[in-house]
Amino acid sequence: MTRSELIQQLASRHPELTQKDIEMAARLILDKIASVLEQKGRVEIRGFGAFAVFHRRPRKGRNPNTGMIIELPAKDVPHFRAGKDLRERVNRSHAVPRSVACPEARLEAMEA
Repeated sequence: MTRSELIQQLASRHPELTQKDIEMAARLILDKIASVLEQKGRVEIRGFGAFAVFHRRPRKGRNPNTGMIIELPAKDVPHFRAGKDLRERVNRSHAVPRSVACPEARLEAMEA
């Protein structure tokens, strides 16, 4: 989903808000997250996840065109870690019922 698709869906679900208001809110939120990350900060949204900056040390790499080994400089990269609630929500559709995943649990339940 793109930012414009997100804004359109939010606007259709919330007709009391104008599309410009939703666009501005989305821009302000994303700009604030980016500015905190620029300062090497961390943004945590409970139940959703955390944005942080990871530092990568210099390392050796390979030029795919020539095959020559090159030195890659150190750099900072943005990182997102999903929160527990988001991970559970994403994996809910893949959950296998315990009785199917563990036949022993079915036997124990029948014996009890």
